[in-house]
Amino acid sequence: MGDYNRHPMAVKSIPEYSESSIRVLKGLEPVKQRPGMYTRTDTPLHVIQEALDNAADEALAGHGKKIKVVLHADGSISIEDDGRGIPFGMHPQEQAPVIELVFTRLHAGGKFDKGKGGAYSFSGGLHGVGVSVTNALASRLEVTTYREGQVAWLVFSGGDVIEQLQTRAQGEGDRKSGTSVRVWPDAKYFETLTLPPGQLAHLLRSKAVLMPGVTVTLVNEKSRETQNWLFKGGLRDYLTQALTGELVIPVFEGEGFADAQSDQFADGEGAAWCVAFTEDGPPLRESYVNLIPTHDGGTHESGLRDGLFNAVKSFVELHSLLPKGVKLLPEDVFARASYVLSARVLDPQFQGQIKERLNSRDAVRLVSSFVRPSLELWLNQDVEYGRKLAELAIKAAQTRQKAGQKVEKRKGSGVAVLPGKLTDCESRDLAHNEVFLVEGDSAGGSAKMGRDKESQAILPLRGKVLNTWEVDRDRLFANTEIHDISVAIGVDPHGPDDNPDLSGLRYGKVCILSDADVDGSHIQVLLLTLFFRHFPKLIETGHVFVARPPLFRVDAPARGKKPASKSYALDEGELTAILDKLRKEGVRETAWSISRFKGLGEMNAEQLWDTTLNPDTRRLLPVALGAIDFAATEALITKLMGKGEAGARRELMELHGDSVEIDV
Repeated sequence: MGDYNRHPMAVKSIPEYSESSIRVLKGLEPVKQRPGMYTRTDTPLHVIQEALDNAADEALAGHGKKIKVVLHADGSISIEDDGRGIPFGMHPQEQAPVIELVFTRLHAGGKFDKGKGGAYSFSGGLHGVGVSVTNALASRLEVTTYREGQVAWLVFSGGDVIEQLQTRAQGEGDRKSGTSVRVWPDAKYFETLTLPPGQLAHLLRSKAVLMPGVTVTLVNEKSRETQNWLFKGGLRDYLTQALTGELVIPVFEGEGFADAQSDQFADGEGAAWCVAFTEDGPPLRESYVNLIPTHDGGTHESGLRDGLFNAVKSFVELHSLLPKGVKLLPEDVFARASYVLSARVLDPQFQGQIKERLNSRDAVRLVSSFVRPSLELWLNQDVEYGRKLAELAIKAAQTRQKAGQKVEKRKGSGVAVLPGKLTDCESRDLAHNEVFLVEGDSAGGSAKMGRDKESQAILPLRGKVLNTWEVDRDRLFANTEIHDISVAIGVDPHGPDDNPDLSGLRYGKVCILSDADVDGSHIQVLLLTLFFRHFPKLIETGHVFVARPPLFRVDAPARGKKPASKSYALDEGELTAILDKLRKEGVRETAWSISRFKGLGEMNAEQLWDTTLNPDTRRLLPVALGAIDFAATEALITKLMGKGEAGARRELMELHGDSVEIDV
């Protein structure tokens, strides 16, 4: 006991922080430590999809006609194709069999080779993690490849080779080519090992739809059931079979792909689509990029919407069909549209590793440039179809405008006077309008000039907003900025257990827009604190968003037939990806220039619209509590924002400070 009396601090040992504390994760370790960063962990469906996508890419490249998936009685899953087979010779630089590299290295694969004569011209994404993630999260994985008269096979466990590569010659009578991958997913990484049968069948059926002439088979050994899908009619068959509502006009289908002479897009880029307009019934909407289902849509869907809207708007204007006082918006045309869209993009950029949303900015222009002229021609060839479609869209616009007017009337004349610095929008439709709380007057000026006046309002904020975590509700309005925010939004401050009147809400989206630097992050935290503490129902009902402006702009010169371009990056990671892409396209290191935006005020109106305000190309994060409960969030924000919490904040920084990237 004597030692403890002399050294009271000796009870709490402080771990040493030195060079040896830094750990570098090698090979597939990052996947095993953080599987959720690379795939979905509710079921193994997505890791199986990675292997399935490889088989589909072979068929897409014209090298296979059959894909077979077998659910084995022991819980393993096989994916077989009749493609070219994975090469199994030694890699010239890595000095390891190529087939081993494909299954054990992140960022290794045949899809990075995009030049002329590359193995895959169009494939599902370029994250390069693919089937190596499947391997990392499997207790066992067997791969067999048939190629050039040889059979090669290899066995892994947890991503490590446990049976070295073996090869033998195929018999004379059974020469074939293709790949078979059998996977035993590791139970410790997934909530359940049972694959959702509905989702699996839908995934396989959609592959068959998008590759007319390719047979996709599912065999279940336990139930002894076999399902086969072969669609010769492609998208049209799929869409018309799934629709329940009555068609207003015949199905509009078409496709368009760039050729070698195009100076806008790469040879082969484009889309095939099938669109149906119905009076009733739930709309069916599915989109794909290089055969990968994009459940959350993305820029290719925005391109379809843009093309449809502009074609219908052009027809309506040409035939003077729009009644006085009615304004047509994209959602009026899109409201009753069902579609299947299959886009082909040379170098698709997805949001996140699981590829459920396409982010490639050029895809908006790509799809729209083929859809619009095709629909315009079709509607003007059969004017009766055009009139029926215009009627449907105008009816939707009138319903929307009436709903907006009703909300306006209900407010009555006792409404508080709107703040003078608020630049309001014309629309009163909650589904469509949005307000941006913008840091600084100069950025507010650019935002006012660059915004869509119909649906976007701007409220500039001067300086840092008050930290309201410990401010009483009845004292909030003493602060001008917070008073203005509350009046502009049209909702009074309230607590988590209150039932505030949200009928006065003036905007469907309340968007925090601040600089991409440290000060901007601080303003974001202060505003999020305000909403969480005093307007929690706005967060709960999904009305609060954070806009993500870019930190960098890269200007690249014209290259070959590609015109000069400018790209925007949110952070260092995206900047690296853009520069890598330019290098692949053969641009010299000295030819491009990189600008860093010190703040929103440095952007002109056009740049701000392109990067941050345009719904088709911006990044807007919804604010939600997610898996964390209200009490846990409250405790964490108290540590961060409470006045008497310096000790707790210090402890938090000591625990997590090393994981923060400092912006100097």
